[in-house]
Formats: sequence, structure tokens, C-alpha cells
Amino acid sequence: MSNAKVILVADDDENDVFFLRRAFAKSGLLHTLIHVSDGQKAIEYLLGEGIYGDRNSNPFPDLLLLDLKMPKTDGFDVLATLQSLPALELPVVVFSTSALTVDVQMAKKLGALDYVMKPVDQDEMLKVVLTLHERWLSGAFPVSGESSKGLAPRESDFP
Repeated sequence: MSNAKVILVADDDENDVFFLRRAFAKSGLLHTLIHVSDGQKAIEYLLGEGIYGDRNSNPFPDLLLLDLKMPKTDGFDVLATLQSLPALELPVVVFSTSALTVDVQMAKKLGALDYVMKPVDQDEMLKVVLTLHERWLSGAFPVSGESSKGLAPRESDFP
């Protein structure tokens, strides 16, 4: 297993975050999950603003798991903000209950590297966690904006 990574989870549904944490614990993966409950807090965290200014306490994440439908600032606005700040190199995986084609296409257009449907079953959640680890946290994919090396969304990544 690779070294533990930091995952920022931007999601307003406490139950989804609970089951995600449970799946990570069950998997044996030692990644740290940091939870924010809306898109505005996600942006503040990523920029190291306000209460998130201390990077020792609030390390820059290795992955952003981003829900789309959140209060204050939704996931699309977070993606648009990240797109406007190319210095923030971060893989973003949309983690949503929405299966709407328009949502998938918009997330892709705004720079999401992957789109994962939130599973309703704990065994499926464990599979999602293991796939996230393999694909985005195991070191197999460089995080340096090198889209020619597999970081750009592929058509097969989106339904």
C-alpha cells in the first residue's frame, strides 16, 4: 500500500460522509478524510483561507471528492473556481447521486477527472473506495496537469 494521502470531501450529506469513512476504515486504507459541508468551505480550504490558513492543521489534499448539489456554493461552482486557478493542481472526482447526463457533461467540461455515482450499498461503497485508491491515490497517476499522461477525462470515465 502507498503512503497515506489527504482527501477533501465536500458533501452536505452527513450520512454519505459517514458511510464513506466507514468504507475507508473497512478497506484498511490509511488515508485521511477531511470533510467540509459546502462548496464555499471547499474553496476556502483549498485556498488556505480563514480557518483553513494553517497548512499544518489543514494540509493541501491529494484528492477532492466533490458532491454537486450543496448549499451556498455547489460543486459546479467549485469546479469553475478551480478551473480559474490553474496553480491549484488537484485531481477532482465528482461523487454524486445525480445520474443526469447534463450533470456528467458539465462536470467533465469544468475539469472533473472522474464521475462516480454514490452507491447505496456498503459493499459497493467499499468497491468505490478501493477504486478511488487505485486510480487516484496509489501514485499510478501523476498530479501535475499532464493531461497527455492520463489525467484528462477520458470518454470512458463518464456514462
